[in-house]
Amino acid sequence: MGMPNTAERRIALFIDFENLVTNTGFTASNFDLQPSLDRLLEQGKVIFRRAYCDWSRFHDAKAHLHQLGVELVDVPPSTRAGKNAADMRLVIDALELCYAREHINTYVIASGDSDFVPLAAKLRENDRYVIGIGVKQATSPMFVKACDEFMYLEGSSRDRERDRDDHRKPRSAEATSTGTPAAKKRGEIPGVVRQVVASLLARATGPLNPSFIKEALVRKKPDFDERDYGFSSFSRLLEAMEKEGLLTRIQQGRQTYVTSKDGAPEPRADEPRDEVRAEPAPRSEESRETPPRAPIIRVEEESIPDPDEEG
Repeated sequence: MGMPNTAERRIALFIDFENLVTNTGFTASNFDLQPSLDRLLEQGKVIFRRAYCDWSRFHDAKAHLHQLGVELVDVPPSTRAGKNAADMRLVIDALELCYAREHINTYVIASGDSDFVPLAAKLRENDRYVIGIGVKQATSPMFVKACDEFMYLEGSSRDRERDRDDHRKPRSAEATSTGTPAAKKRGEIPGVVRQVVASLLARATGPLNPSFIKEALVRKKPDFDERDYGFSSFSRLLEAMEKEGLLTRIQQGRQTYVTSKDGAPEPRADEPRDEVRAEPAPRSEESRETPPRAPIIRVEEESIPDPDEEG
């Protein structure tokens, strides 16, 4: 489905806890859900929060999750495949909620496991918006692509400060040749952004809302985050593109819109039917205060014969 309107978004959060703290660099004691939860709260109301695992193994995480209003579902391993039991319980609960609570339109699956690809597909088939949350180096690319949007877990405040210090240090050639992906160049406009923006502007019939562009990018690359490229916000990224001459930003009232370098193109007669319809510019204060005049309809009076003159 398309990205639900923020004012109408109702979110259900399902956490495969063991997956997030097993061989990921996170532990039960340093696991911090708050940054990801804050990002979800910017998008809507998180009205359902549930985490699954054998909690006898992760005592250190229980107090933090309780403080965030997360219900802890204990799934003790009844067989050697104890983790699979937690996965199955999560899937069953998510599907039951999907069919029983139609007002919940956004489902968040916190896991990096590709076993949840069918669940994501079924939720999207039922017109639900699916967001994935996982650890960057321990998430299946298949699961990322199965979601409408994907965000990565952030460490504790101490870890984030250490990461910022690492970004300031120059990276040696050895550090980028160990088989792991090379770090993204900070402040460089990624190719996927150039492609998507160029395509949208080429088909646009007027100014584009930046949020429309961001939604198109997320559909193309569910885990897209401008902060990974050194931009503190999406508007900063658009500002950098404007400096390169890739687009023009225009101000209409309080809203900023995006057009091509030479302004919004005029529609051509041979332009395909699936053109991008730009968001209309807001009406001026004067036009909002003065309602449009109703058309004046003139009706000619019928000629009614005088009964005394007949016959």
